[in-house]
Amino acid sequence: MKITVIGCGRWGSLITWYLDRMGHEVTLYGRAESVHMKRFLETRSNDLLTLSPSVRLSTDLSVVTECETLIVSIGSQGLRSLMQNELAPLKLCDKTVVLCMKGIEIATGKRLSEVVEETLDPSNRVAVWLGPGHVQEFYAGIPNCMVIDSRDETVKQRLVDAFSGELIRFYYGQDLIGNEIGAAAKNVVGIAAGFLDGMKLSTLKGALMSRGTREIARLIEAMGGNPVSAYGLCHLGDYEATVFSPYSHNRKFGECFIRGEKFDSLAEGYYTVAALHGLAKKYGVELPICEAIYRVLYENADFHIEMDALFHRSLKNEF
Repeated sequence: MKITVIGCGRWGSLITWYLDRMGHEVTLYGRAESVHMKRFLETRSNDLLTLSPSVRLSTDLSVVTECETLIVSIGSQGLRSLMQNELAPLKLCDKTVVLCMKGIEIATGKRLSEVVEETLDPSNRVAVWLGPGHVQEFYAGIPNCMVIDSRDETVKQRLVDAFSGELIRFYYGQDLIGNEIGAAAKNVVGIAAGFLDGMKLSTLKGALMSRGTREIARLIEAMGGNPVSAYGLCHLGDYEATVFSPYSHNRKFGECFIRGEKFDSLAEGYYTVAALHGLAKKYGVELPICEAIYRVLYENADFHIEMDALFHRSLKNEF
């Protein structure tokens, strides 16, 4: 398969490395001014991995016209700008666009697949690549399971067949709404886990996980998805990598926030919680954990008070 990957950060580079390893013809695109791309052009390496000579590197976005499959791995809030301002003018047709990123657009509350479908020609097909795993673990040869989902069954089957290997086993997603919302929301739970770590209350992560899954299931159902999806790889199945792992940016962000320490890496949950705040209002769904995190991050609420209130809710009902 001829593939172009947009995004040369930790996930974009890992995807490039993995798909090249699987025997595909892969081009990695990055902006000319990108620090990550400059380093790849100079050394073909970053702090985590080295790309083989078979990977093509480019700072010319027009390379996307040459591929059959386009994989996007960038910050979620920059997706619409990329689609409208940079890709739409290229008049792409009959491509498969795979989003290997997790988030919800803050301004509209829309899922990322919806953003792509709104901005590209209808002949293009959209899929999502979601689930647990960290770059450090995959590059070290530690396997995991992930999910590919799409409204187009043929596209889904083709991608699962082409991308599955010993390192990553892909499952067929059955609920695009649930998988996208669940994947995005797990990053918010990751921030909450970081709060608990920073407060030395890590023992409460069990309660956080059980209740977090339940509240996201309610939201998925209200939005027309299958609530059971919250218990799959997109959300609950990704908790180990998000709630416990030292590699989790969202968990680390939450921990640093509580400790008053600087954290410079992208934590998608910071933006996702703002989008979930809007969706909770739109669909009339209670999201106690998400709302507590929102108040702390966006309204300067005291995290001690919020966490105390969160874990001392009515004793009458577990959820």
